[in-house]
Amino acid sequence: MIKIVINTDFGGFGLSDAAIREYALRKGYTLVEEKRDQYGFTNFYKGEISDENFFFESDIPRDDELLVEIVQRMGSAANSKFSSLKIVEIPDGVNWYIEEHDGREHVAERHQTWN
Repeated sequence: MIKIVINTDFGGFGLSDAAIREYALRKGYTLVEEKRDQYGFTNFYKGEISDENFFFESDIPRDDELLVEIVQRMGSAANSKFSSLKIVEIPDGVNWYIEEHDGREHVAERHQTWN
């Protein structure tokens, strides 16, 4: 079985600051944090603060074993302010992708199409 992290609420996939810190620590990344605004958002960078070093949690593959482990262990504490994360299990060998509408996601199987 393959475990995949999805967001089940409107707003989009995101990780809490604590989950991002845990992921980076376990991957060996050195993160620099920058408080962004009055809403309490934090930007994370790998190394120095620059656009090239911006850490996008959305770039983490959703079937990344460490991501799955962190979401399982942290539960709702892994959620960002706008996400509600869930782990979905699908059979091995499925050609899957994540489909979303207004940030709410589900896992779908790819099918062939012809034009």
